[in-house]
Amino acid sequence: AGEAPLVFTLGSAAVLAAGDFYEVSAQAAVELGMRAVLLIGSDPRNKPKQKLPDSICVAEYAPYSKLFSSASVVVHQGGVGTTAQCLNAGKPMLIMPYSHDQPDNARRMKRIGVAKVIQKAKYTPQKVTRKVRKILDDPEIARTARVVAEELRKEDGVKTACDALESLYRRTHTA
Repeated sequence: AGEAPLVFTLGSAAVLAAGDFYEVSAQAAVELGMRAVLLIGSDPRNKPKQKLPDSICVAEYAPYSKLFSSASVVVHQGGVGTTAQCLNAGKPMLIMPYSHDQPDNARRMKRIGVAKVIQKAKYTPQKVTRKVRKILDDPEIARTARVVAEELRKEDGVKTACDALESLYRRTHTA
């Protein structure tokens, strides 16, 4: 019930090295005056130390496929799974890449117009607040995210992948 919350998550790997991500995220949500969900994983070090208002829900886990569709903005690390779930939900993102493919994923999401990016070293309550406000104040980002989700729903990814594998198999196994 209520306005769509912000969702803060670090996926399945970065959550193991969260540092102050959840503390900063909670502070930003308070500064924005918004409801928020912090998906902190099972590491007890990720639980924010300060007393949080009732408008902030802290949970170890929630299924992205159900939660993201109810979010206003998803703030995450840019992992391929989390990014795909955001695209599927049609929600704008603020991405703070940690490592591996995440910087590339973040650049791609920014380039297609569904995300803003913030560097880990600059992840402060004030800068997160500013970036989230820019996302919320720009209806084009939300519109683009919805359009991308509609396009994704038109695809039959499993069929496309199977057809590609069968085609490759035929080319390599027929002489």
